[in-house]
Amino acid sequence: MSGHSKWSTIKRKKGAIDAQRSRYFSKLIREITAAVKQGGNNIDMNPRLRLAVQNAKGYNMPKDNIERAINKGTSNDTADFFNITYEGNGPHGTAFIIECMTDNQNRTIGDVRAIFNKYNGTIGKSGSVAYLFERQSCFVVEQHFISDADEFLLDMVDFGVTDVEKDEEEGCFYIVGSVTNFKDIQDELEKRKIEIKQAELRYVPQNQVSLSGDNAEKMLNFIDLLEDLEDVQHVFHNINFEIE
Repeated sequence: MSGHSKWSTIKRKKGAIDAQRSRYFSKLIREITAAVKQGGNNIDMNPRLRLAVQNAKGYNMPKDNIERAINKGTSNDTADFFNITYEGNGPHGTAFIIECMTDNQNRTIGDVRAIFNKYNGTIGKSGSVAYLFERQSCFVVEQHFISDADEFLLDMVDFGVTDVEKDEEEGCFYIVGSVTNFKDIQDELEKRKIEIKQAELRYVPQNQVSLSGDNAEKMLNFIDLLEDLEDVQHVFHNINFEIE
């Protein structure tokens, strides 16, 4: 794996899903359930639910699993989840933003801090590393939906798209835009009948720290441990993994 692309985090996640599907299904199910509890089970009236189901379909989650997750969200016995974000520093100048969804903040921060301590990292205050990242909308679509990236970008500028990047290895395009235009971009893609495989608000590093050899392997293990936590939904970082 080469980390030269600024979207290497997305590509790594996709590869991990193929190998550890159940781990990601669990996170997707939690997001669907939380979306239902927050805004109801009508997918047309609940944008968060529509996005969660869209992402689940992009990861090839079976329809039955999606329906069970929606039904679970309507149950009064299901715990209420809330979102919380942690920021931290790892070794070698690495920075991390960890988005979590939890029903027990003490458990979550304890689990996250334990992994940071194990790797000589520290959890910081809100804003301690966020300035190193830019918040962006990112939509992943298959290549066959876009014949000419430059022309497509020109067509989509009015809806808030700022970049369209082709990834030959993954067979997809990354459609990038501002946070404030997330819904505008999403609605326009749906209007054009372009299937969205994944859609997220992401933290994109302004500058990356390149790691190779043992240092890279160590930080990959660190990220894996964080992503294995049930409460962790996304891990963003500023690492460029120089691994072939």
